[in-house]
Amino acid sequence: MSFDIEKTFSQFDQLITTIESTEGETYLDSIIYALRAIQTEEELELPNPETEETLRQLKETFLQQQAEAESIRKVIQLALIKGMKGSTQQQHVTTPDSVALFIGYLLEKLLGEKEQFRLFDPAVGAANLLTAVINQIEPATIAYGAEIDPTLIQIATESANVQRIGLELFHQDSLTSLLLAPVDAVVSDLPVGYYPNDQQASQFVLQAETGHSYAHHLFIEQSMTYTKETGYLIFLIPNFLFTSDQSEPLQKFLRDHAHILALLQLPLSMFSSEQQAKSILVLQKQGEGTKPPKQTLMAQLPSFKEVRKTQNILEKIDAWFEKEISK
Repeated sequence: MSFDIEKTFSQFDQLITTIESTEGETYLDSIIYALRAIQTEEELELPNPETEETLRQLKETFLQQQAEAESIRKVIQLALIKGMKGSTQQQHVTTPDSVALFIGYLLEKLLGEKEQFRLFDPAVGAANLLTAVINQIEPATIAYGAEIDPTLIQIATESANVQRIGLELFHQDSLTSLLLAPVDAVVSDLPVGYYPNDQQASQFVLQAETGHSYAHHLFIEQSMTYTKETGYLIFLIPNFLFTSDQSEPLQKFLRDHAHILALLQLPLSMFSSEQQAKSILVLQKQGEGTKPPKQTLMAQLPSFKEVRKTQNILEKIDAWFEKEISK
């Protein structure tokens, strides 16, 4: 039986909204209860046989049919988008699927024939980006994530469990010390804004000279700390990253510690305003034998809905990898 994402989401949404009304929880918190109920025999006080039947069907769809992890992730993502709609919390946003898939494609190109690697997202949120990337790449992945938001990290845990993905999560401020050995690669949709903990920020090279430091700058430095020499980092960054008032120290830090491999601007049509627009930044941490590319890959990506233009840009990117990152 094929997996119907829309039908399964409709059932999942029904279960979540029932929990939301009967338990007095938010929609996002109710996602956690729903995912746990699907995986366990934990009793929920469901108000009617119809909801009990919905839960039974979801268990069968997710577990007994052994649905593909990526299909399950897409259902959970639809629920996340609904739950985060209108949220005032900046971290309550999901990375678009098209972007997550593109980041996975880039990481596959960088890793080449590597059979196993360790992957880290320091701003893992509900783990939508991280699990999308893991589901896309072939080699065995050992994955880690850090997140301070208690609701998001619980969703990340349950989402990874139901997708049968081994994911080790740290529930803490990601900019404090992590019990994590350096990884082969980092992927992250960087939190944008000021970091309120000036005392902790003072531990970083990229702390602001006055006032609060930029969290997105500190996340780049923290990610570099927990990446192996010669490892790769792929970030979703605000377009203004290299033109803001604190950009000079950041540019110096990157020159000293990394090679900028690519800067790919996402189509403006994906964002509600030009100020919200983002790009994909690809770095390699400096190490023995590394050198900057002869030519950094820079491009304005077309809308992913424009198939021919997207195909053309992918061919150019493939050619660049052949020339610059040949294994």
